[in-house]
Amino acid sequence: MAKPLVAFLTDFGTRDHYASVMKGVVLSINPDVTLVDLSHDLPPHDVVFAAHELMATYRFYPAGAIFVVVIDPGVGSPRRAIAAEAGEWRFVAPDNGVLTGVFQETPPKIVELTERRYARPTVSRTFEGRDRFAPAAAWLSKGVQLSAFGRALTDYRTIDLPRPVLDDSVLRGVVVRVDRFGNVVTNLDRRSCEKLTDGLGTITLTVGGRTISRIVSTFAEIGPDEIGALFGSTDHLECAAPSASAADRLGVSAGDPVELRRS
Repeated sequence: MAKPLVAFLTDFGTRDHYASVMKGVVLSINPDVTLVDLSHDLPPHDVVFAAHELMATYRFYPAGAIFVVVIDPGVGSPRRAIAAEAGEWRFVAPDNGVLTGVFQETPPKIVELTERRYARPTVSRTFEGRDRFAPAAAWLSKGVQLSAFGRALTDYRTIDLPRPVLDDSVLRGVVVRVDRFGNVVTNLDRRSCEKLTDGLGTITLTVGGRTISRIVSTFAEIGPDEIGALFGSTDHLECAAPSASAADRLGVSAGDPVELRRS
């Protein structure tokens, strides 16, 4: 039988002790668990970025995986702590919308983390990741049912994750993130783009006021001084430049508008 798996997604970085101490808490409750780092280097407090990163990763993990998602600018405030089941996966996070993308894909079951026996005896108002979220994940990994952690919630918080809008011959969207290579990832998914093109005409992509007329299949097809567009590993349209930052060349960042136009 496979060991239970707990995966962490945070903005804690790796210089300080924050990420490692959460792992220690999980292991002290359930030593028979596999721990995985999705990332600890997300932009601090950027709930929208974190929501997109979680959407890009969680479905590639085995059924039963538990995700501890701690991007929490509201720590210490009245915001709630939650645990959820969505499809075959489980999640522990602040109720700040960071799980919005997951919940859009799969209707969830959600509870508020209020049962004290599944938290550390003293819960810090500045580090609930250690004292509330990590213990809850550990107890989930030991087989405790979701309903045991607290009352069911239906009024959970969501955030605006813009979706592409198709308007006749134009598909409008936004930049959702810039990765560490400077690739500009948009919310224009392959299915929406195919609805626009429908095999007719030529298409051009406009990002940051600059038109990119070449959509290729691989990074290798982009010339040394070019910026090209392609469908990346998440099946969304993105812009790239060989050995350079497309984001810097285009002067764009997350939230900037993009347009795919058929002519």
